[in-house]
Order: sequence, then C-alpha cells, then structure tokens
Amino acid sequence: MSTPSEDEIDALQQALAAEHAAVWSYGLASAFVAAGEQQTVTKGAATHRAERDSAARLIRDGGGQPVAQQPGYATPEPVTDAGSAMRLLAVAERDCAATWRAVLERTEDVPLRETAVHALTYNAVAATRWRKLTGQVPSASALPGT
Repeated sequence: MSTPSEDEIDALQQALAAEHAAVWSYGLASAFVAAGEQQTVTKGAATHRAERDSAARLIRDGGGQPVAQQPGYATPEPVTDAGSAMRLLAVAERDCAATWRAVLERTEDVPLRETAVHALTYNAVAATRWRKLTGQVPSASALPGT
C-alpha cells in the first residue's frame, strides 16, 4: 500500500472516529443484550477494535496523528434495554459504513480500497442483523453507507 494522501487521511480520520464510537457502543450494549446475543456483541466489538487499529495505523503511516477516542458518545435514544441497545448497534454500524464508503470514494489505492470494502461489507451485514432483531423494516439497506 502506498502512503495515504491528505484526502485519504481525512477520510480515514472520519472512519477512525466512527470506529471509536462503535467500540464504545458495543461496550454499552453488552450490558443490555440477552445472553444469546453476547457472543455476537463480543465479536462485533473485536471487529471494530481491529478496524479502529487498522485505521489508526494507516493514518500514522501517512504521517498523521490519529483522532482520539472520546470518553463517551451521544446515543440516538436512551439505552435502557436490549431493544434500545440493538438499535444503537444498528446506528453504529450505519455510521461506520458511511465513513468507510467515504474512504472508498477518496482512494484508488487497491489495498486501502480492499480494507474499506471489507469494513463496509461487515458493517452492512451487522447493521442488517441488528435491524432485523429489532423488527425494523426494511432490515437491509439497498446501498450501505449512503
């Protein structure tokens, strides 16, 4: 992979910020989801930590300083039960998808595009799962990241 351009680094910073929020959201949700979903939450948190670490590494490789994690994040609604926790995770996945799509739009670098497509695909599948579990219709987005 080539050294990321300034435009690519800006897009990666946005992806990193969304990944920080997703890791935080998965941590919060873990306190509310049913035992049957804990393994999925654990896997989701691990995936977002890996994506976060990858984005931070790419930013550093390009000479940038990765954006810091915030101590907390605003939620779209109060998280008080399993349903609101899973809806939060659907939003976190949607937000990450949007930022990884933005990375795709700003790079021609094949390895970076592969990283972004992998993340975007994961986000789309995970968001669909959480929306389906909470009864949201439609459960899948026709164009993830838009």
